[in-house]
Amino acid sequence: MVYHFLHQNFHIEKAIIENPIPRKIFLKNRIKKLGWLTVGGQVLFQLLIAKPLNKISKGRINEIIDQYKLNPTAIQEQNIIHVPSVNSEEFLSQLKTLQPDLVVVHGTRIISKKILEAIHCPFVNIHAGITPRYRGSHGAYWALANDDAENCGVTVHLVDAGIDTGGILAQEKIPLSVKDNFSTYAYLQLGVGLGLLKESIQRIFDGTIETKKVELNSALWHHPTLWGYLYKRISRRIK
Repeated sequence: MVYHFLHQNFHIEKAIIENPIPRKIFLKNRIKKLGWLTVGGQVLFQLLIAKPLNKISKGRINEIIDQYKLNPTAIQEQNIIHVPSVNSEEFLSQLKTLQPDLVVVHGTRIISKKILEAIHCPFVNIHAGITPRYRGSHGAYWALANDDAENCGVTVHLVDAGIDTGGILAQEKIPLSVKDNFSTYAYLQLGVGLGLLKESIQRIFDGTIETKKVELNSALWHHPTLWGYLYKRISRRIK
């Protein structure tokens, strides 16, 4: 959806896609960072809540896709370059060959300083949350869970070597309805965020871009656990 939106509005040289981290390695790293109990709760949430919720929310998801004119079809293979990782030598070689004017990042690993400094162009990301308060994962859900609806939104920011800590280019709240839930927030964030991304890219190319200073505390969030989600669902009706 990000690719097709950009293709409608700008020239895209290539889409570079990294291989996913093997699930066993991903879980091992997550357990090392967060502990068995938290990761076990996150896995149970994905199996028992997130997957069923995604199925029953298909109608609402399609509404959002239509509302924002998103295109969910696959990228044509001839327009894709596959690399092992965004931090690999293969990716670095592609960057040096392509010499892009701008790199749009979406859904990758944390990008190393070596990669970010390899070429002289901005790296820009759509983040599903209002930074710096909701860095990491599922910023819209955590804002609602924290009774912080004013910061339930999306951010477009420059990418640095931190986790969603780059200079903020644009931010906006998302329009929620009673039909929305954990499975639909990200689509609303993408729909709103792509509009912000287009404006930000145009300002970058015009030489008029400025980063914004936001006076918010900084916090990093992860996937909810099964029991954490159920507590918020029962006590505060946060879906």
